[in-house]
Amino acid sequence: MSRRTERIAEQIQSEVARVLRTETTDPRIGLVTITRVDVAPDLSHALVFWSALSSDDPEALGRVEAGLESAAPFLRRRLARELPLRRMPALRFRFDPSLALGSQTLRVLRELEDDEPA
Repeated sequence: MSRRTERIAEQIQSEVARVLRTETTDPRIGLVTITRVDVAPDLSHALVFWSALSSDDPEALGRVEAGLESAAPFLRRRLARELPLRRMPALRFRFDPSLALGSQTLRVLRELEDDEPA
């Protein structure tokens, strides 16, 4: 990824997070963390990785993903107004399990530490 696409990905990440936090009213989305954005070199699309507090409930994750997909055109229009780009990438969303896996790993390590004899 070039420095330009990295910079654009960072701008998209912060702006999507801001718009989701302040302007989106879809109750399916709830509390979502935007973890990463990958932008295609030709700026045709951006893959937005997200995580949610309800990451252990597949049904809740499905609702969040449906809410994000339905909000994608709105988010793209808001990004087009805020970012100085000639071509605004199409937004696609993908669940990022890394936060849930990280907390699960920490829980297992704590359990192992508690089980060790002093």
